Amino acid sequence: MEELAQTSPPDQLTGLIGRVQSYNPQADVGLIRRAYDYSARMHLDQKRESGEPYVTHPLNVAMIIAQLKLDVPSIVTGLLHDVVEDTNASLAQVQTDFGPEVAQLVDGVTKVSKITFQSREEKQAENFRKMIIAMANDIRVVLIKLADRLHNMRTLDHLSAERQQEIARETMEIYAPIAHRLGIYWLKSELEDLSFRYLNSTAYQTLKAFVAEKRKEREEYIANVIEILSRRMSDSGVTAEVTGRPKHFFSIHSKMQELGLSFEEIYDLVAFRIIVDTVRECYEALGVVHANWKPVPGRFKDYIALPKANMYQSLHTTVIGPRGQRMEVQIRTREMHKVAEEGIAAHWSYKDGSAKEIKEKDTERFAWLRRLIEWQQNLKDPQEFLSTVKDDLFPEEVFVFTPKGDVFDFPLGSTVIDFAYRIHSQVGNHLAGARVNGRMVPLRYRLRSGDTVEVLTSEKQVPGKDWTNYAATARAKSRIRQWLRNQQSERSRDLGISLIDRELEPVKLSVTQLRSNKRLDGVLGEFSQRDVDSLLAAVGYGIITPAQLLAKLLTPDELKIYRPEKTPTPLGPAQRERAAKEARKSASGAVVVSGVGDMLVRFAKCCNPLPGEAITGFITRGRGVTVHVAGCSHALNTDPQRRVPVVWKDGEEAPRPIRLEVLCADQPGLLAAMTKAIASAGVNISTAEVKTHGADGRALAVFEVSVSSARQLNNLMNSIGSIDGVMRVSRLGQHNGNRYQ
Repeated sequence: MEELAQTSPPDQLTGLIGRVQSYNPQADVGLIRRAYDYSARMHLDQKRESGEPYVTHPLNVAMIIAQLKLDVPSIVTGLLHDVVEDTNASLAQVQTDFGPEVAQLVDGVTKVSKITFQSREEKQAENFRKMIIAMANDIRVVLIKLADRLHNMRTLDHLSAERQQEIARETMEIYAPIAHRLGIYWLKSELEDLSFRYLNSTAYQTLKAFVAEKRKEREEYIANVIEILSRRMSDSGVTAEVTGRPKHFFSIHSKMQELGLSFEEIYDLVAFRIIVDTVRECYEALGVVHANWKPVPGRFKDYIALPKANMYQSLHTTVIGPRGQRMEVQIRTREMHKVAEEGIAAHWSYKDGSAKEIKEKDTERFAWLRRLIEWQQNLKDPQEFLSTVKDDLFPEEVFVFTPKGDVFDFPLGSTVIDFAYRIHSQVGNHLAGARVNGRMVPLRYRLRSGDTVEVLTSEKQVPGKDWTNYAATARAKSRIRQWLRNQQSERSRDLGISLIDRELEPVKLSVTQLRSNKRLDGVLGEFSQRDVDSLLAAVGYGIITPAQLLAKLLTPDELKIYRPEKTPTPLGPAQRERAAKEARKSASGAVVVSGVGDMLVRFAKCCNPLPGEAITGFITRGRGVTVHVAGCSHALNTDPQRRVPVVWKDGEEAPRPIRLEVLCADQPGLLAAMTKAIASAGVNISTAEVKTHGADGRALAVFEVSVSSARQLNNLMNSIGSIDGVMRVSRLGQHNGNRYQ
């Protein structure tokens, strides 16, 4: 598409109106002029980073929208899309001046800049969620957003390198795949090339120079092949239009990466297109191509019989062409070509100069849009929504059949679990098995194009925690997580009720009574819980202890009964030992649980983490957070949904019991040397046990010692390991396989 940035804004406006009238002669030109005047007035004192008047940006966005051949409200929205966000204009004012339709479109495109977010990632996710919600009402929102992003990418030079990378990455991950899904391939390709330029500038510039060097040779090759193809089609009685074009930089780069090729090994830098009148002629043209040049095995795709999810249709084949070079050939009808070039915009129609919504039959062509909208309704965490949508936006697809012959498309790598959840959530939740092409397969079976899948269900079957490892689609993953969360929440709530009821026995109360008289509602704000069930589940999880809850919940008189005062008595030896153990337990104060205050924390006995070691925390029902050494096998087998970030508190190094195993020679004085080394390190020995092997002259000593940090432990182990006669020193109770020689 041509750029208009070099001309003055009034000239650009004239060009914009001319383009709109070329495909919509009845367009309301007066409304477009009024929108331009309003935008120019509101952005009057604003400049772009390049120094240009800001109004050049909305003008160029509107021009790209006209390239998509959208209606007048879309053009007007392009001119106004930044006024609510970046000027003093209000949405109500836009509605008054330009009508509710334009106001709704402007609102859908406007970024969520008035909300304070915890991170840039969260803001990105919420922006995208808002765009999807707006798409539920009007597909034009995302088309305008794509036009906005394309012009921003074209003018990215004037931003900092960090912002260039950030915007380019978001474009590559989100906007280019959306353009692909919408079938607007020219826009998708340009977004990819522009993103590639900033994400990998060295590779981009090298490839650009290489392609430029081969330009003359490539142009001669294209002209030669077009002449041969046109003549062969004519000889075979097929009326065809043959064109050739250089492939886009990112497409070439992707192929080099995929096949591990160098620049010199890349031959198919061009693609040829044959456009005919009928579907029958598509296959006749394919026969002519294959009769003249040898096809490359595995490189033929029939998207006419099995269209892509966005209803893209074409025949794709790769053949060994003239000079022994591979060349890609696409064959399609004129109608298919229109869809391929314009995507969803090819289905737009006009009546009396205004946009008519996409025809009902055409909505079937974009079923994936409905899935996006459904995901946003079920995934309340915007970052999880963004992550799952990314997984499903990429174009690799497989096509499978139901026993009735219906065709479903899935991302490459999908399993029968994804198939079951596509049919219905309840089918997925009770999936017991599947037959593919008549034979039983495991649930982790990866679908292949052409498979016929029949699912088997059982009321007794429910999703397992490992199902998310096998599912590939956002729908299946979100449904599985939702089911697991609901089950976990119910179990935690029941446990919380049981724990609180036990604590309430002295005051003759129960959770049921507290619910009925709304007393629990009064403390929701104290613990940042949205409802009573969440509060009870938090107690079951261990996030809130029953004592913490009752301290806020009970009256002073009830607290006296619940927690009667006792006269202190002198402690005996056994009691003092217990008190000492409790003091050691207080070392849990050395750990901070991210985002949660006053949390009960305990250390896992399987790995006995020490200050300075990498750690991870898991919510344990009724016992707060259990802290493991990062990589501990017990931790790795724990439900990842229960994982919480934990860190050591600076300056806190309380002694922790650790067991050391020392393999050494059975020789006099060695035990004394080891105990001396331990004492010299300032470490206390709680117990020591030595066993001799006798026959092989070796002994095994096990020490329980109290150390304050990983650094102190490492120094101690190095000290013991340096003693003559010591063969190995290792820490017991760890399951990550680490040993210290």
